[in-house]
Amino acid sequence: MPPQPPSPPPEPGAARPAPEPARDQERIGERDLAHWRTRAGRSFVALVARTVRWSGRVWRWSLANLGLVLTVVVGGGLVLAASALFAEVYDEVVDSEGLAALDQPVLDAAVSSRTPAGQEWVTRFTDLGGTVGMPVIAVVIVGVLAVRRRSWLPVVLMGIAAAGSVLITLLGKDLTGRARPPVSLAVPPLETSASFPSGHTLNATVVLGVAAYLVMLGRTHLRSRLLVASVVVVFVIAMGLSRVWLGHHWLTDVIAGWLVGLAWLGVVVTGHRVKVTLERAERAGQPVGKPATTARPASSRATGTRNGEHDT
Repeated sequence: MPPQPPSPPPEPGAARPAPEPARDQERIGERDLAHWRTRAGRSFVALVARTVRWSGRVWRWSLANLGLVLTVVVGGGLVLAASALFAEVYDEVVDSEGLAALDQPVLDAAVSSRTPAGQEWVTRFTDLGGTVGMPVIAVVIVGVLAVRRRSWLPVVLMGIAAAGSVLITLLGKDLTGRARPPVSLAVPPLETSASFPSGHTLNATVVLGVAAYLVMLGRTHLRSRLLVASVVVVFVIAMGLSRVWLGHHWLTDVIAGWLVGLAWLGVVVTGHRVKVTLERAERAGQPVGKPATTARPASSRATGTRNGEHDT
């Protein structure tokens, strides 16, 4: 039988399979982290790619690492600016007795529901979000993931997230200088730092949010991902409410902790996705400004898309 001639190369612009499947740290379930579904997302990645390609001539880092650093630095600056704006808005809210008018009634309800046993157990729980408990939780989770996956990624992402969370908390407290609830309504041990935002709440949101994200990387079973997400959400909500129940924070302090924490968590996750996208582009040998995942194979069976679905 005569030898078969080599298959012709694909025409320019023709759909072709990805050069390699997404790795475990590049996927959550069926969601490829390097695939940006919206035009705004793709434009954002292209902008970061062009920027790091220029800065890469000065800094001898990989473009993917530069993309991660650029995203978290710029995003962190935006979160800090938003925190400052939040502080200004907060002052206006207090003056007009808007949302802050909920603080005293909620605290009064918490005080009326306390029992000696409840105070003991809630205090033990809230200590998990303190300066000792939360770092221990983060180190244990990151250590296990780093060893099992033989990767520095958990250490890097958690380090960035934790450092930013502490900085945002300290800056927010300095900007507002809000007094905590009256000592007579608080359960010991008492704290002396400013009240706004709640550091326990903000740090728990960020640290456990990043931990959940890292745990879900590579997991294909929906049930396990839902379990991880549910545990973290319940823990974070309970941590915030425990601060109000014990009289250590006002309700608006906790709300700010949740919102700012989620914003910073989103920045860290976006930074990782940018890193994954640029690494994929480099492995595929494509221009960095045009990640390999922006073009998907034509076969819906190969990509797992439903019939009739198309990316826009």
